[in-house]
Amino acid sequence: MNRRQSRRILYHRHEPYASGRLRVSPLHEIYWEESGNPKGIPVVALHGGPGGGSSPEMRRFFDPERYRIFLFDQRGCGRSTPHSELAENTTWDLVADIEALRKMAGVSSWLVFGGSWGSTLAIAYAVKHTSHVLGLVLRGVFLVSKSEIQWFYQEGASRLFPDAFDRYVAPIPEAERGDLVTAFYKRLTGSDPVARIDAARAWARWEGQTLSIKGPVTTPPRFNEDDFVDAFARIECHYFINDGFFETDNWLLEQARLKLQSTPGTIVHGRYDVVTPLSTAWALSKAWPKADLHIVPDAGHSSMEPGIIDRLVQATDDFADRLTVRSKA
Repeated sequence: MNRRQSRRILYHRHEPYASGRLRVSPLHEIYWEESGNPKGIPVVALHGGPGGGSSPEMRRFFDPERYRIFLFDQRGCGRSTPHSELAENTTWDLVADIEALRKMAGVSSWLVFGGSWGSTLAIAYAVKHTSHVLGLVLRGVFLVSKSEIQWFYQEGASRLFPDAFDRYVAPIPEAERGDLVTAFYKRLTGSDPVARIDAARAWARWEGQTLSIKGPVTTPPRFNEDDFVDAFARIECHYFINDGFFETDNWLLEQARLKLQSTPGTIVHGRYDVVTPLSTAWALSKAWPKADLHIVPDAGHSSMEPGIIDRLVQATDDFADRLTVRSKA
């Protein structure tokens, strides 16, 4: 039984049985790996950021006896190359990469799992390639709207985490703080290496310090690693200053309303998620009736909070039951 004190926990650690690199453009090569059961239900897990890179813990949301699990590092981050590269790095490039990985793996359709930016990318992939999606499991829904960016990077979350916010804005002169995304972008893409890494540390640690309901004391260690923060901050800021590369501010929500009406899904969201507020998941659930929304009452944004783990593992277990029955029908 995968339970402890009535809550589900992550599945046991397991290693990939296959991995490699996939050339997706003349410039970019992405790292991918496969674990679990080679004959299991295919699932692709999409990491956050953008620019966050995959982690071994992502494999553990799936029963390795029942799932064939694919992870990959999106362009410019993790083990993909070139590191921290912004050229040829857009939402639609990443959607094409997911489809290239599916074809390489010989998979006709798969479950798509993603949290935070991974939820954005999962929805974008699903509306473009609906016939190849068995279902969606989303956590900490983020749609890259102007209001979400304003809330977290300019004003809103700042009122809940004023201590962390002061550290975030420290590299930016007061005269430029009226548009923090633009101010950071100038430094993250500029020619001054000291200004670039200072800005990257501040940008990334702001997110790292607000992920958990417990606040800065639970900042993940990688948010203090310069290689990680450089790619994370540069790629995130690049996507956000370009509005996620979507046609309109509400494009993804409207596309979900149009394209996902027959696609099953589960949405898991922390009640006290400061990074991606619950209102976005609520709006998505109203636009997409086939999705079940689970609000975790004692959680923030982090996928590693006990209530989030419990609901995500429950969701993947439920999909495994459902998809196994369907395959036998």
